[in-house]
Amino acid sequence: MANEMTVQKTESLSNSEAFTNKVLKEFGSNVAGNIQVTDYQRQLIQGYFIATDRALKMAEEKRVSKNENNKDHKWDNPDPINWNTVDLNALALDVVHYARMGLDMMQDNHLSAIPFKDNNRLSRTGTKMYVVNLMPGYNGIQYIAEKYALEKPVSVTVELVYSTDTFKPLKKNRENRIESYDFEINNAFDRGQIVGGFGYIEYEEPTKNKLIIMTLKDILKRKPEKASGEFWGGKKTAWEKGQKVEVETEGWFEEMCLKTVKREVYSAKNMPRDPKKIDDAYEYMRMQEIRLAQMETQEVIDAEANQVVIDTEAQETPQKPAQPAFLTDDGGQQALDLGNPAKPQAQPQPARNTTAARTTAATRTAGPTF
Repeated sequence: MANEMTVQKTESLSNSEAFTNKVLKEFGSNVAGNIQVTDYQRQLIQGYFIATDRALKMAEEKRVSKNENNKDHKWDNPDPINWNTVDLNALALDVVHYARMGLDMMQDNHLSAIPFKDNNRLSRTGTKMYVVNLMPGYNGIQYIAEKYALEKPVSVTVELVYSTDTFKPLKKNRENRIESYDFEINNAFDRGQIVGGFGYIEYEEPTKNKLIIMTLKDILKRKPEKASGEFWGGKKTAWEKGQKVEVETEGWFEEMCLKTVKREVYSAKNMPRDPKKIDDAYEYMRMQEIRLAQMETQEVIDAEANQVVIDTEAQETPQKPAQPAFLTDDGGQQALDLGNPAKPQAQPQPARNTTAARTTAATRTAGPTF
């Protein structure tokens, strides 16, 4: 047993080192020639390999499971998700830039790996390619905001306000030089309904302190148009006795509201960035965000990152809703298929073993070939 664990650890280490060398080589050949990274940045890149590898494996397991549950296997996703079908050139650019920024994929909600299927590109084996995008979570957004801030705050408080709470904003005026607030939780175990949220940014010079207030209406404005009921609550599609029905679900509404308030508080609008600190890595991150928004998947990623896989081409059997990314550290990821969104959905059936399923299951065990 000890020898087996040693071998596994050695293989993982060598794979992460090979990945790091491959990333640096690909980045250098595409951008700036030879590139030097610090020991800490190299360590971050090796962590990116571990987290991304875990994301790919979980996405592949979900792909195989969905194929098995399809009633009509013509809707199967035949394209395996592994290192041999990932666009390493694109990933190398993301990895180096985010490592330079200091984002750590081994920390909760710093950075998540999101695989997308690119139906327009083929791998060496003739299957469709996947592009792995790295998406900052709200802890990563906080880290970036404070690192690039024009003035780093001393403290930041973010809270939701419920109907039984007492919240009174103290705005700056002639008699009050410091913007502040009064906040009291009157019934900690039954606070009622969410009515809004606020963030309070404190600086060494108190007169610069800033209070950001969001009503529930403000929060819901930022709710994705096609938000999943499993996360925001409300109606979601489920299968009961072989029939497709809509059911009410509580979801993780409070957590999604808190995440929305945090994103607003740490935005460049409320925490201005220092132009002198802006570097190519920060600009690259901003361009990535714009690109993802143009792909019309940004909202889906924010709502459902770090979960098991999403496949818009096939329904799956009902499962207990998974916790949002910011409640878990399990590293499960999404694989978003950017193919034809209008493709008909197939009704699920109990899992069954097929030749195709066994073949794809064997494929997923293959290791990376860097």
